[in-house]
Amino acid sequence: MFKVSIMYPFQEGARFDFDYYCTTHMELVRKHLTPFGLVKTEVDRGISGGGDAPPPYVCIGHLYFDNKDGYERGIARTGSILRGDIPNFTDITPVRQISQIL
Repeated sequence: MFKVSIMYPFQEGARFDFDYYCTTHMELVRKHLTPFGLVKTEVDRGISGGGDAPPPYVCIGHLYFDNKDGYERGIARTGSILRGDIPNFTDITPVRQISQIL
């Protein structure tokens, strides 16, 4: 299985609408990426970096695929739709990592 993590770095004063992200945006992700092998999604809300430190990431969205190239194929086809929705929930530029689950 392969996991794509879309990470939104903590930035003082940045905007992030978790309600919109968890419902509207993730539904859009499922709609457009399921045909390319998306199996499930998860959302992590950053709480802390330990002690009183802010979290390194305010939010991390995880997308799980059953095949190695599912995400790349899906984004090639529908990426403009998904990226176009980002301003509706945040002003943070996300960082992406693709991992193989061992």
